[in-house]
Amino acid sequence: MPTITEFLSVVERLWPSAGAESWDAPGLVTGDPEASVSRVLLTVDAVADTVGEAVDGGFDLMLAHHPLLLRGVTTVAEDRYKGALLARLIRAGCALVTAHTNADVVPDGVSDVFASRLGLRDARPLVPGADPRSGLGRVGRLDEPTTLGQLARTLADLLPPTATGIRVAGEYARPVTTVALCGGAGDAFLGEEAVRRADVYITSDLRHHPASEAVEQARVSSGPALIDVSHWAAEWLWLDTAAGQLRTAVPGLEVVVSEVRTDPWDFVVMQ
Repeated sequence: MPTITEFLSVVERLWPSAGAESWDAPGLVTGDPEASVSRVLLTVDAVADTVGEAVDGGFDLMLAHHPLLLRGVTTVAEDRYKGALLARLIRAGCALVTAHTNADVVPDGVSDVFASRLGLRDARPLVPGADPRSGLGRVGRLDEPTTLGQLARTLADLLPPTATGIRVAGEYARPVTTVALCGGAGDAFLGEEAVRRADVYITSDLRHHPASEAVEQARVSSGPALIDVSHWAAEWLWLDTAAGQLRTAVPGLEVVVSEVRTDPWDFVVMQ
């Protein structure tokens, strides 16, 4: 079985850290680089429930999409949740590694998998990187035109269920052929040409003002309908692909995808 250092070399080949955004913090968070790895748990978030799953399940390493220490902290005291999680991992001898925006941009990365599972053809990045095949988000075409309402229903079947479901801005019967999407929070790309030219833009965490302004602008000139899906659900789709890549790269390594829902919302009250 590989050491953590050797496992990190595999992670670097699959999701090169050079592809990460400048503000990001992928890589090893905690763990002895010389410790061996035989069981890996993949999850979107390192939270109490998934850390408990990793520790109680006897995993040597937890690979999370979202960095636990993305922003600066001044304490890891155990009366703070990040300190408590790190302490539990360290005591159990379970390492924590993250692959965030470096896993968003690559072929077979977060948005690429989302586009593929949705059936988009000739998908290309919304914001291309140095390699034309890599970059943030994806835009492509459906094999057969559909309606905005039917596409929303397709997403409801594709994504794991969450309390907030699928939110849509646009007429149910609006024709859709070209789809732009970004796994995770993507309102920063509402102004991208590829998004404005698409029939619909699918992403997560759309805030009131950016979404409202995009809808109003579309009424004046042109622009996409909007579909807002769970951040966790959209990124969770990638984990199966990532697990397969790790199993291929390290034969004999046990890789498990967590099915624990880490979407933060528990229920909604409809008015």
